[in-house]
Amino acid sequence: MEKLKVGVIGLGQRGSMLLKDTFLTNSNVVVTAVCDLYEDRVEEAAKNIVEAGFEMPFKTLRYEELVDKNKVDCIIVSASWDVHIEMVIKCLEAGIPCGCEVGGVESIEECFELVKTYERTKTPFMFMENCCYGRREMMVLNMVKQGIFGEIVHCKGGYHHDLRHEVTYGKELRHYRLNEYLTRNCENYPTHEIGPIAQVLDINRGNRFVSLSSIASKSVGMHEYVMAKKADDKELVNAEFAQGDVVTTMIKCERGETIVITLDTSLPRFYSRGFTVQGTKGMYEEATDSVYLESDMGDSEHWVWKPNWGNAEKYIDKYEHNVWRKYIEDGVQAGHDGMDYLVYNTFFEHVKSGEPMPIDVYDAAAWMCITPLSEKSIKAGGAPVEVPDFKNLK
Repeated sequence: MEKLKVGVIGLGQRGSMLLKDTFLTNSNVVVTAVCDLYEDRVEEAAKNIVEAGFEMPFKTLRYEELVDKNKVDCIIVSASWDVHIEMVIKCLEAGIPCGCEVGGVESIEECFELVKTYERTKTPFMFMENCCYGRREMMVLNMVKQGIFGEIVHCKGGYHHDLRHEVTYGKELRHYRLNEYLTRNCENYPTHEIGPIAQVLDINRGNRFVSLSSIASKSVGMHEYVMAKKADDKELVNAEFAQGDVVTTMIKCERGETIVITLDTSLPRFYSRGFTVQGTKGMYEEATDSVYLESDMGDSEHWVWKPNWGNAEKYIDKYEHNVWRKYIEDGVQAGHDGMDYLVYNTFFEHVKSGEPMPIDVYDAAAWMCITPLSEKSIKAGGAPVEVPDFKNLK
């Protein structure tokens, strides 16, 4: 098969980065169509494509014009969160394979509509959660599947990322997060942490999320940042941010495991995803990049923890995931430490082969639904909320 003709909808921060760092450097694809609400973004994308040695792509400000089998073989949706699902559904109904960038959904109904559309059309769909292809996440997944940590009991993770500048300068950056933080109080970006955890716990593959409960802290971080950095912005100075600075969500699984995920984007801090897996024989903790295996410790060595912090590197030779072994041999490329290349190349390869997508519509629904369900739980004072079983909708 010739190179896949790829259409890209959404050319903001994420879409433009993917275009330059991932799509234009992938020898298996050619970007033949680009779309954004802003003409300057479309023109810049087209310029980058031509400068990379490709033909001028089809350009449009209306995504409906790009959803055309004569123009593209597959489509990447990297627009703002609030329009992801309507765009994906348009692609699926047109029979065009679609890869969708991550983020929460606006409502639980969108998840149901997405699943039902896929089940009706059977058009290939993949949720592009790049963190599922992180090197440490895949090493730990490999160790879990080999039983190295024993029976898994508890996992945790988070999106710990100082986004104060990106959010408060949303008007200038034309970034969608500002409106989300002004109007919603929820776990708005759960998939970077819940994706790898879901794979560890076999979610939608013999296990599922049953219920969740969320609480939110007060909201002061964004306002304080505005007062310090944008005191001349009268609109934001007087605005009340709905989004709590720290949102903690607890999830119960059908097999009995528990999960804690945290949204932490409104306060000063270093970046972390906090990926942690605990089992009956040991654990991995991303915060210290440490593996603790009971079989490697003497009777009293569990008290001597600091010398073992950062020891995960010594387990790579034995437990490196085969995907990363091959990737390193071939030469790591593209963005986010190589994760972007891996997730997108997987999508492109599966579009070509027709094989089932490894991160499918049921995963997307189960992970994205955390956003509206957390919003509901927060409003109810942290009350438990049932998580639908998207694989068995009636």
